[in-house]
Amino acid sequence: QLQLVESGGGLVQAGGSLRLSCVASSRTFGSYVMGWFRQAPREEREFVAAIVWSGASTDVTDSVKGRFTISRDNAKNTVYLQMNSLEPEDTGIYYCAATTVWKRSAWAESDFGLWGQGTQVTVSS
Repeated sequence: QLQLVESGGGLVQAGGSLRLSCVASSRTFGSYVMGWFRQAPREEREFVAAIVWSGASTDVTDSVKGRFTISRDNAKNTVYLQMNSLEPEDTGIYYCAATTVWKRSAWAESDFGLWGQGTQVTVSS
C-alpha cells in the first residue's frame, strides 16, 4: 500500500515562500491522483490542490490560485506544492493524499483514501 511522507513545512514570514514535498513509497505512484489538503487550528480539513496521474491537469482551490502550484515527478515518486506570497491565513497542517479517481472539481476529504502524517506550515504576520 502506498505510504506518503510530507516534508518542507516550517515558519515563514508573510509574503514568503515554501515548497512542500510528499514522497510515496510505492512504484505505483504514477497510478494515483495526488492531492494536498490543509487544516487550520480548530477548523476542518480543506482541499488545496490536486493533480492527475500524468500531471497534465490540476485543480487548485480559489483561495490559493495564483499563489500555489501543484506538480509531480513520477520518476521520483514525489508530488510538490509550491507556495508563494504566503499569508497568515495559510497557516495549518498540510497533508498529502492519494486516490485513484480524478474529478475536475469539488474535491472532498472523503475522495482520498490514503494520507500522510502532515507537515506544519506557520506564516507570521
